[in-house]
Amino acid sequence: MSKTYDAQVFYDDLVRAGHIIPVGVDGAFGRGAVFESILEGFNALVSRIALADKAEQLTFPPVINRQILERVHYLDNFPHLCGAVHSFFGNELESRRLADTANKGGDWSGMLKMTQVTLSPAACYPLYPTITGTLPAQGRLFSMLHWVYRHEPSPEPTRMQSFRVREMVRAGKAEQVVEWRDLWLQRGVDILAGLGLPAKSDVASDPFFGRGGKVLGQSQKEQRLKFEVLVPVISAENPTALCSFNFHQEHFGSTFDIRTSDGNTANTACLGFGLERITMALLKEHGLDPGKWPSIIQQQLWP
Repeated sequence: MSKTYDAQVFYDDLVRAGHIIPVGVDGAFGRGAVFESILEGFNALVSRIALADKAEQLTFPPVINRQILERVHYLDNFPHLCGAVHSFFGNELESRRLADTANKGGDWSGMLKMTQVTLSPAACYPLYPTITGTLPAQGRLFSMLHWVYRHEPSPEPTRMQSFRVREMVRAGKAEQVVEWRDLWLQRGVDILAGLGLPAKSDVASDPFFGRGGKVLGQSQKEQRLKFEVLVPVISAENPTALCSFNFHQEHFGSTFDIRTSDGNTANTACLGFGLERITMALLKEHGLDPGKWPSIIQQQLWP
């Protein structure tokens, strides 16, 4: 692959190679078999490295109780990313009107009502309500792989509306959580660098909404609550975040009444590997044919 950076050229290259399949919506696409093999190989690599941590393995659906977003005040900070699920609740006559409007290309959204679920905007969100109560002295560690949704339609291939995140969550005392976050921040850099990617970490902030969001983002950076591991994929000047590491302090502990063994409010932290982005970074760095990648890379992904 050329090291010139052009989002449209890269997208077109991925399509021609059969790695992604357009579906007519920006930020959404199918994945080819080779793409999935790379993605699954990377996820397995993380699993092998994390094996000694003995994390609890959990799986949640890609929808969550909408009350979770309400309780964590997600709409205060990220209303632009939310994906609420709506459905039809009407009678037969109303259903005919709905179908007729849709068949004529009209706007039928007003005939639907909000359900009790939203699409999950973060892989860790469904976990916190399930661990209400007192943690053991050593805290708890969880590992998950989930589809998440964020309303960011874009033709740029690494900015997706629906994608997978390999997530880990640590809950416990502040010193336990920060130590774990720092350990995995270095592991994240080492894993990606070991795959031949020019990875570097940097302090970061979440994409808070509006003018007030700029203040929140600056505060997050000043407190060094969020780090990302960055690799050039679309731009050399603005490298892509392939994984992120977030220290939530007591936010989720206080919201969901999660306590440490000494009765204090628990701290939490999470890390997430963006699996599609990492797959694209590998294809950009090493070429579109994994069979021609350096053997040391192939051996890590497909031992």
